[in-house]
Amino acid sequence: MFHESARFYDAIYSFKDYAAEAGWLRYLLTEHGHPAGTLLDVACGTGAHLLHLRDQYQVEGLDLDPGMLDVARAKVPGVPFHQGDMLDFDLGRRFDVVVSLFSSIGYVRTVDPLAKAVANLARHVAPGGLLAIEPWFSPAQWKSGMLHALLVDERDLKIARMSRSEPAVDHLSVLEFHYLVGDEQGVRYVTERHELGLFEDHEYRRAFEQAGLTPHRDEEGPSGRGLYFAVRGTDE
Repeated sequence: MFHESARFYDAIYSFKDYAAEAGWLRYLLTEHGHPAGTLLDVACGTGAHLLHLRDQYQVEGLDLDPGMLDVARAKVPGVPFHQGDMLDFDLGRRFDVVVSLFSSIGYVRTVDPLAKAVANLARHVAPGGLLAIEPWFSPAQWKSGMLHALLVDERDLKIARMSRSEPAVDHLSVLEFHYLVGDEQGVRYVTERHELGLFEDHEYRRAFEQAGLTPHRDEEGPSGRGLYFAVRGTDE
C-alpha cells in the first residue's frame, strides 16, 4: 500500500500532531486502569505514536509494510517491531494494551475480515487489558469528488501530492494518490491506490462483540475520527 511513499511518509504527515494524540490515548488508558504496562501498536506505520508512548509503556509495533518498519526501527531504536498482517499475526503472548490507530483498520476492506482482524487483536489482549481501534469513515461520512493537495517543501525534499476521492462502491472507498517527488535522485512521478472499507457503527460493534468484548465509542477519539475500545474481562 505504501510501497512508493514509506520513506517520505513522515514528511507528508508532518502536520499530524502525534504527541497530542499519544497524550489523548494515555489519558484514556489511565482512566481505564492502564497508566503503564505493555502496549502493542498494530499497523504502527513509522512508529510515530510509539515515539511518544515508549516512556510510559513497554511498547512494541507491528506492520505489514517492510518499508514502514525500516523507518520505524531507525526512528525508535530499541523497540521491537514485527512484520505481520493484522488478520492473522501471532506473537505468542498478550499485552496490557493493544491499539490500532490512524484508521488502519479500514484496509481490511470488508466486513468478514473486519471481524477476523478485531478477533485477532483481541486474542493479544491480556485479561483486564484494553483494545482500542480508531475507525475509518462511515459510508455516510464519505464524500466522493473531494480534491486534496499537499505540499512538502524541505531543503532536500519536495513533494506535491494530489488525490481525488472516488465514489464508494459496495462500501469501499478508493483514493488514488499522485506524487511528484523531487530529491537527490531527481524528479519522478509515482502513484498509489488505497482502498479502505466504509464500515457502519453496528459493524464495528458486532466485530467487538463476536470477539467477546463489550465495545464503547468515544466520538472524538485521538484525531477526530472517533475511537472504539473495550476492556477484556479479568477471568478470561
